[in-house]
Amino acid sequence: MIIFLFFYAVYAIGNFYVFLKVSHAFHLGTPAGIFLGLFLMFMTLSPTLIHLYSLRGSEKLSRAYAYLGYMWVALIIFFFLSGILFDLYNLSTRMSGFIFQKDLSGIMMSPMSTFLIPAFISTAFTTYGYFEAKRLRVERLVVKTSKLPDGVNKLTIAQISDLHLGIIVKDKTLDKVIKELEKIKPDLIVSTGDLLDGEINHIDYLADRLKMVNARLGKFAVTGNHEYFGGIKHALKFTEDAGFTLLRYNGVTVQGLINIVGIDDLALKSIRRYKDVVVESEKEILSKLPPDKFTLVLKHRSHIDKDSLGLFDLQLSGHTHNGQIFPINLITRHIFHYHNGYISLPKGSALYVSRGAGTSGPPVRFLVPPELTIIEVVSTKENQNANNE
Repeated sequence: MIIFLFFYAVYAIGNFYVFLKVSHAFHLGTPAGIFLGLFLMFMTLSPTLIHLYSLRGSEKLSRAYAYLGYMWVALIIFFFLSGILFDLYNLSTRMSGFIFQKDLSGIMMSPMSTFLIPAFISTAFTTYGYFEAKRLRVERLVVKTSKLPDGVNKLTIAQISDLHLGIIVKDKTLDKVIKELEKIKPDLIVSTGDLLDGEINHIDYLADRLKMVNARLGKFAVTGNHEYFGGIKHALKFTEDAGFTLLRYNGVTVQGLINIVGIDDLALKSIRRYKDVVVESEKEILSKLPPDKFTLVLKHRSHIDKDSLGLFDLQLSGHTHNGQIFPINLITRHIFHYHNGYISLPKGSALYVSRGAGTSGPPVRFLVPPELTIIEVVSTKENQNANNE
């Protein structure tokens, strides 16, 4: 919630910044200034209004409003960041002129330039980011272990994270994920949360499409924070209709090959009726599983339970999106201790944090492409046997 409020405050400041830049560049009169102010106020509230309207509005109008509102968010981000750079240039030029007693006004940028150039940059970057968000990448990770049973040389796991199916991310993005899964044919498919977005009306049919994709060891999922934003009952039903087995503070051993533990997202603790629910700790759940099997933990956020270290081999997480938009990721890497990619942990455990396959808010990714992660768990026993021969 604190992170959400922080970014919402920055977004509001960005809209106010646009108001100042436009007013200064075009010398707006009172009527035009009032109109611009009302428009920007409306756009500032759009992330909240989009959710409310999607609950009652038609699908087409809800989607059009969502695109307008969220694309504006991306434009504001790029405009604000690039505009500040030009303002700093003007400020440093003015200060240099004052210090050295010289008239440097000739090399300063005009108010019109400090508006039009950032406007061009923000439009170009947002357009590029819109298409980059559609270029799904397959990231591959190889994890070696001695815990696979004899005769099993490799298990292939596909991790779907932060797909954010909803009013914007729909058929085309899901089709790309499904196409890759059908091509790779993983032994196991896992979803590490935010399969759904906050606006989840009009998309129930997508569960049937996802259900058609199978894996020989099954499909398992955990909740993310957006499942709670959109309505947890609806989200749980969608996930199960899509063919996933939900793991909510419990673990299973799949066909004697691999242990899988799922932990509910931390958003569960913020819901009043769940606050007093007593659940087993992660350590207790892990301790009940066969220790000689490769143990996989599914957890939406990249939070590590220190008491569990050494009891699991690999935790798969998402949530961070790796910032989704550069240079926002320079900020988010300081918010999340474990931000992106593969991280070795103490006592033989490890963590992988996915960038996610979809988008949250703006349907834009800039220098942070979406991903579908393929993890190959490879037995070291084969290598040992080969060496002995």
